[in-house]
Amino acid sequence: MTKISAPMTLFDNTTLECSKLITQRYSTSFTLGIKTLHPRFHDPIYAIYGFVRFADEIVDTFHTYDRAGLLERFRQETYQALEEKISLNPVLHAFQMVVNQYRIDREFIDAFLHSMEMDLFDQKYNCDLYEEYIYGSAEVVGLMCLRVFCEEDEAMFNRLKSSACSLGAAFQKVNFLRDIRSDFQDRGRVYFPQVDFRSFCNKDKEEIERDIQQDFDDAYKGIIALPKGAQLGVYLAYIYYLKLFKKIKQLPAAQILAERVRVPDNTKLALLLSSYIRYQFNTM
Repeated sequence: MTKISAPMTLFDNTTLECSKLITQRYSTSFTLGIKTLHPRFHDPIYAIYGFVRFADEIVDTFHTYDRAGLLERFRQETYQALEEKISLNPVLHAFQMVVNQYRIDREFIDAFLHSMEMDLFDQKYNCDLYEEYIYGSAEVVGLMCLRVFCEEDEAMFNRLKSSACSLGAAFQKVNFLRDIRSDFQDRGRVYFPQVDFRSFCNKDKEEIERDIQQDFDDAYKGIIALPKGAQLGVYLAYIYYLKLFKKIKQLPAAQILAERVRVPDNTKLALLLSSYIRYQFNTM
């Protein structure tokens, strides 16, 4: 197992394995992407994903429980773990190791948990709330990962942070577009400002897609400037989502409202192979 810091205890290693298992269970795409990173990045990125995944589960899944109470407890236990540098919650213990090792900004964690709290309430998103939510739910996750990839190179982090935010935003907006039906029917949400699910049309969809395409374009500029050990894994995640986005763009709004678009596993494997070849020949 890749060591975050030495010496590692059996407990440390076990909590990191828990975050890896969570990633594998919840996302085959991100698992494949992480596996193509340099091994030294595996455990830190698994730990970040485990933290983000569990917080998201609280607000999106546990509808028969006191979600507000669970999220507040999760928040308090997160900050306690960061302060004390230990937690009996394996996800939080793994996460605090990464935060403290890579000096991940507390502001990123604050913003993320705030966006999770926003999901507890049924609300119509205006432009300001939409941007606030995107920043906290997606962009800061990209910034957490960038802290790991830059390995305390502050100049590199500052050069690439805008592109990391764009990549996180692109991923989240594609998710919103893909899941617009389930978000509305299951959770009463439409994230896109000034969009009514009941009258969602091709014009609405095309405006959203132009915004997403700009995010993808801005993100690519940063991906090709990442350290070599991070480049292929991030590029692969980018390619997966770009493929999903292109499939969505080809469909009319009515079809997006009727079905959930996905990329088949065999296509993902083909994208993995083609991305690896481009990476090896420096043609990304």
